[in-house]
Parts: sequence; C-alpha cells; structure tokens
Amino acid sequence: MPFTAPPAFTTRPDLTGTFGMAASTHGTVSTVAQAVLERGGNAFDAVVAGAFVLHVVEPHLNGPGGDVVAIFATAGSAPRVLVGQGPAPAGATIEHYRAEGLDLVPGAGALAATVPGAVDAWLLLLRDHGTWELGDVLAYAIGYARDGHPMLRNVVSTIRGVAELFRDHWPTSAARWMPGGSLPRPGDLVGNPVYADVLDDVVAAATGADRGARIDAARARWRDVVGRAVEGFISTPHRHSDGRDHAGVLTAADLADFEASYEPPATARFRGYTIAKTGAWGQGPALLQSLAILDGLDDAQLDPSTELGAHTILEAQKLALADREAWYGEGLSPVELDHMLSEEYARERRALIGEQASRALLPGAVPGRPAPTIPPLRTHTTTAAGVGEPTVRVTSELPTGRDGVARGDTCHIDVVDQWGNIVSATPSGGWLQSSPTIPGLGFCLGTRLQMTWLDEDSPTALRPGDRPRTTLTPTLVLRDAEPVMALGSPGGDQQDQWQLLFLLRVLAGGWSPQQAIDAPAFHTTSFPGSFWPRTGTPGGAIVEDRLGNDVISGLERRGHVVTRAGDWALGRLSAVTRDPATGILGAAANPRGAQGYAVGR
Repeated sequence: MPFTAPPAFTTRPDLTGTFGMAASTHGTVSTVAQAVLERGGNAFDAVVAGAFVLHVVEPHLNGPGGDVVAIFATAGSAPRVLVGQGPAPAGATIEHYRAEGLDLVPGAGALAATVPGAVDAWLLLLRDHGTWELGDVLAYAIGYARDGHPMLRNVVSTIRGVAELFRDHWPTSAARWMPGGSLPRPGDLVGNPVYADVLDDVVAAATGADRGARIDAARARWRDVVGRAVEGFISTPHRHSDGRDHAGVLTAADLADFEASYEPPATARFRGYTIAKTGAWGQGPALLQSLAILDGLDDAQLDPSTELGAHTILEAQKLALADREAWYGEGLSPVELDHMLSEEYARERRALIGEQASRALLPGAVPGRPAPTIPPLRTHTTTAAGVGEPTVRVTSELPTGRDGVARGDTCHIDVVDQWGNIVSATPSGGWLQSSPTIPGLGFCLGTRLQMTWLDEDSPTALRPGDRPRTTLTPTLVLRDAEPVMALGSPGGDQQDQWQLLFLLRVLAGGWSPQQAIDAPAFHTTSFPGSFWPRTGTPGGAIVEDRLGNDVISGLERRGHVVTRAGDWALGRLSAVTRDPATGILGAAANPRGAQGYAVGR
C-alpha cells in the first residue's frame, strides 16, 4: 500500500529562493533574522539576533536565564552541537533537597535552576561563526526591550494564570509584569528597559584588539553582572511549586565557572539520510532510536495518517522513550549509545511491537549494565494536550491543562543562508513564570533541574556539575554528508515525537515540509514526563481530531488510551531546507496559534 498522498492545499506556501531563509515560532523573530541576512550577515549572525529578540517577545517561553541547544553546520563542514545547557550548581545535592522536605525537584522556583547557559552559548556561536560585531547583532533586541513590542495574547494569558502567585509571593514579578497591579492587554506596547540596560552594559564591555576578544570580554561581563545579581537575590526564600518557601543554591561562582561548548552529534541513518541529534544528555537519540526501529518496516507501517502507521509509530516511540528513561544521561558512554542505535538492537526492539498497545515501560538491555530501575509512573486521569512544559500549580484560567497545572512551552528558530550555513536552535527556560524576576536584570532563572531525580541510582540523578537530561532537541538532516534540512519544535517531551511524524512524511512519504507541518499530529504519554510533577498515562495517546474518526477508533480498539486534543492543537514545527545541487533554499512554519512564521527569498 503506498504512503498516503499529501494534501493538495496547505495553510501557507512552502517558501523557496536562493538568498536566505528563516523560520521560527514568532513572526518578528523570523523577520529580524531575515533582516540580518539582507544586510549581509550570515546565518549565525541572523540566528543570534533572532534569539535575543525571542527573549523579549516570547518571555513566557524562554529567557536570558534559560538554556539553548542548537545543531549547525558551516558551509562544507560536519555538523556540530552547540551546548548551552548549564549544569547543576555546586550546591544542588540530593541531600540538600531531601533536607528541604522534597521528593521531587520543584517545577518552579530557584531550586530548579541550572547555571544559565543560553546567552554564553549564543555569544560563543557568534564569536566563532558569525561576522558581525556584538552591538549590531544585539541592536534589535535592545530596541524592542527599550521601545516595546505588541504583547502576545498568550503572554497575557500566562501572566493572568499566575497573577495570584505574583501578587502574594513574587512581588518582583508582579512589579515587572503587572505594574500598578494591572494586567497587560494583548497588543499593549510592552518592553523590558531593565534588560535593555543589561545588554547595553554587556555591549559596552565588548572591547579588545580583535572581534573574538571583544565578544569574550562581553561574555565575562555577562557572567559577572548576572552572577552577582542572582546570588544576592535568590538566597532569600521564596515560594516554589511544592507550596513552600525555599532559598536557591545558585551562586556567582557557578556562573563564573561555566562556559558553553561544542560537541559532535549522535547520528543514525534512515531511508538514505543521516539524522543528527544531541548525545544522550538530551532526549535527541530517542528520535534516532525510533527511526532505526521504523527503518526496518514497510512504508505502509510508517504512514502517520493510517491506523496501522499511527499504532506502529506510537509503539516505536514508547520503546525509545522507555530507553530514554532507563539509560539516557551524562553517564551513558558513546559506546553504549552506539549499541542502542545499532541495527541489531533496533531489530530486537522492533520485535516487541505487537497488534495491541503496550501499557508497560519496556527498556532494553545495555551490555555490562545491570537491569535498570525506572521510577513508578505517577498517573493522572486527564492529560493536557500539546502544552509542553509545566511550571507552577494554579487555580486560575489559561494557560492551564485540565489537571490544573500552569504550563509553558519553548521557542524554536531555523536559518539557512546562500553560502550553505545552516542552524537549528531550540531556546527555552527562564519563562516569566519559572521563578521570581531578579531585580536589576529584568528576567528570572530557568527550571531545567526539574528533569533530574532525587535518586542516586537514576541515570539523571541530581548531581552538582552534571547537565540535566534536557528535552531541547533540534535536528539536522544530511544527504551524502551535505546538510539538506534543519528543523525543530517546542513541546517538551513531544518535541521529537512531532519531529518524527514530520520526518516520516517528508523522507518516506515525499511530502513537502509545509504539508508535513500542517498534517495531523499525535504523541504518546506512556512514560514519566520530564517536568514536574513527572506524571504519565499508561498507553496514553494524544491525537488531533483531524486524524479522523476511523483512525482514532482503530487506535482505541488496539488499546490506546486516546485523548482528543482538537483539530489544530499539536505540533509547533518549523524548518528550513537546502538543495546542495541547485542551491535552492526553502522554509516552512507552523500555522497553529497563528504565530509561527517563515520568511525568505
């Protein structure tokens, strides 16, 4: 049976051109990136300029106190991973958190903060691969922070959802986001002049004999300014998501000791393409494992638009995510990861896919390792659909799921230029609802430590100096060693699941990127979530209604615990493409929420 034919019409066109392309989760950010390209900047100048604007215009989804993971290739070079995921602070020990009466790392508050890694990573990438001076790159973000930008409806909804927390417990956040006690309205011109001052200060510090030295001087200034402000503020106890007050443990020394870095990617082959992801300190290899399992099946079993295809994909994802929970973390060696990405291992895992939905976590075996122990699955009766990353428990209106948990999400940006430079980046953390706004900085810390366990035997145990296993997972696709596509999505645990559907439709089905982004999405929740309170639903499957009644009913007959999310609720993908033979570039972006945008020529 052939793969389902792509739709005749899409919500927007697949963009094509030869000059440059940008696609992201926010229209202003995409146009800023394109403006940099138009002024002669390359893809790295453009993506960094766009990233700092993301801090300003999507503060409920990312911030300077958060993190970023990117994967990129310069023209003619092998792909690299940019690591802007900070580690656990020196004071973040299991013993300390247990002494605070905690059995989980909280989902909000400074105890959940890693060392902020995003800004240093962006400046490292700009130093090594960009061409512009720092002041020119940051001018866009400084302008929006100083002069304001029209506030998104979703930012207002987020503030409204945590207004009571801000008023009662986080007064610095109330002053920042609810001046005079009033909520902003969608479309209000809102800036962040305090953050603009910080960026101006960092630019002023960018002095030295050459461009690299100037950017390094700015990096040092950033660490110093942020470190002193953070340590002086979070040492005062404040409300966390467990309903109690705690002091944070992050110090100026933690920031001074951190530098972003590069790593080689993990890779796997699928249908003649090479897919590049992070190592097992991120969830990226789960996508590679899913592709390895599915690569041994006929196309009919890979079609997300059919009952058989959807069932098979969900079951492959469960197997890959069970391995993620059992094995992924800083301690998984490259040799062990290679074993888990091997054809032999994929064949063993593929044999476990049956006709009915599995409701068990079934990790595989790693040679030389004892059988893994996975924390018991914390269940709940309803699952919020497609909302990404939870932060604090509230009783107010959106953005909450039906389980009463306020939720954030993430950002994404892709850029490709006429010279063949290409980058996919997923910034996140430091959401305005993550922890109290830090006076003098205008932003708050992230909460990535909630992805660690207070259990020494866990592969993602809380340990000072270790990175938490992040959900941030951009993707680069290569053909004959040449990058041909960069893509990614917000969505927490769903990021790679939604990207898998996209890759199957494009690489196996022959669909265009926009057709694949528009298509109905689904994902499994049959594993412990990465975010507080770490819940899941055995056999759970969240689906867009557009998948169709016949397919959805078939999944239910197979034993999947299905939750309908609505017609346009899941998936946040964007992508850029490049044909090395012709030089033709492309871009596509998510229509859901009427916010994602692609631009180029």
